[in-house]
Amino acid sequence: MITLLLLALKGTAQSYPDFKSLRYDEDYSFLQNDTLKDNAYKSLKFTPLDKSGNTNIGFGGDLRYQYFYEKNGNWGDAPVDNDGYVLGRFLLHTDFHTGDFFRAFLQIQGSSADSRMDPSPVDSNPLEVHQAFLDIILMRSAGNKLTLRTGRQELSYGSQRLVSVREGPNNRQSFDALKLMAVKGNYAADFFYSHYVVASDGIFDDDSNAKRQFWGSYFQINKVPAIKNVDLYYFGYHRENAFFDDGQGTEKRHSVGTRLSGRYGNWRYDAEAVYQFGSLEEKEISAWTASINTGYQFSTIPFHPEIGIKGEVISGDRQIGDHQLGTFNPLFPRGGYFGLASLIGPSNLIDFHPSLNLEISKNIEWIIDYDMFWRHSTNDGLYAPSGAMIYPTGTSDSRKIGNQIESEIVFQPNQYLYFRLEATWFAAGDYIKQSGPGKDIFFAGTTVQLRF
Repeated sequence: MITLLLLALKGTAQSYPDFKSLRYDEDYSFLQNDTLKDNAYKSLKFTPLDKSGNTNIGFGGDLRYQYFYEKNGNWGDAPVDNDGYVLGRFLLHTDFHTGDFFRAFLQIQGSSADSRMDPSPVDSNPLEVHQAFLDIILMRSAGNKLTLRTGRQELSYGSQRLVSVREGPNNRQSFDALKLMAVKGNYAADFFYSHYVVASDGIFDDDSNAKRQFWGSYFQINKVPAIKNVDLYYFGYHRENAFFDDGQGTEKRHSVGTRLSGRYGNWRYDAEAVYQFGSLEEKEISAWTASINTGYQFSTIPFHPEIGIKGEVISGDRQIGDHQLGTFNPLFPRGGYFGLASLIGPSNLIDFHPSLNLEISKNIEWIIDYDMFWRHSTNDGLYAPSGAMIYPTGTSDSRKIGNQIESEIVFQPNQYLYFRLEATWFAAGDYIKQSGPGKDIFFAGTTVQLRF
């Protein structure tokens, strides 16, 4: 199958737009009147079903294989695995349009975790309906559009700090949702209500329920003088059986935030702040985070190096046993939040993160990251990317979690093929050493990916 796809893709790299993170955002309607030579790939992306071409169907997909090796997993708490493991994933979708006002999108997902010890459904999930939604375009004119979307779908907003497709882990995440999307010139707004889709390890058994409800609104203003891009948002979250170091039970949490982002010449910047309030049983929630991510690229010297600086503070709980909960909940964040090794989650954390990106050639990039981690509060524990607790408070008075250096080389010969080689070393700090075995972690992996 892969050989046939590569043959079909041969010679098309300069003719089609780049793929998007949200595959449903891709638009191949230009092929209706395009003069590109007919070939198998063009028919794959756009097949007219009537003479006008207004009713049409297209197909696409994503195949990914990864090999990972980890020494001293969970700082020595995980079972020893001397051989590593292989993760495989496929995503296949079809996109059907009829007229200017109706669209249906279907995507299936399957994944495997060969030789991985105790894989979760996020790693191994044979076959599922990942997305299946209908779009009804309620209004469309030049630069304006109002769309109602209903069904299972991916959600992704802003920098994906709180709402992400979760590309890093083997399975992406989705929601059963009703969403209204409005666009007017440089303004865009989403309003949605959803239930989170929980991964299970069978076939066609992923389901959502009222135990994890998620709703909100997201506003974007582009081309703002001086600032460039402004995002404003509100997210509501309800979860039964939530668990934190200082409490558990039914969580009702509200998040309000803003994000400023843009570019000025060789400078880029992305700043975000979020405040959370609500309740966890009898406790009142008061949590927050603030981050800055900036970089400057030297475009006139060899390899066009970009020096980046990222820093963030993410609140933890101030006092065990009181009537407040200060632990920040990242909701549905990127899986590899602090690198692809995915060791630490964004709760109760101070992070300082310099980086260096080098363009070795047109298609090869070398990235070096150095992360320094501390606990924000010594009265709260350490959390995993999933939100599960790694170590509780009371094991150490130290703030220092550790330092992590990561290096990766990315080779992308064209828009269809992607290769990555990576290695991470995490040097355990005093908190890790005093809370468990405290061993340093070595993590390495390679990724091969084909999109079409």
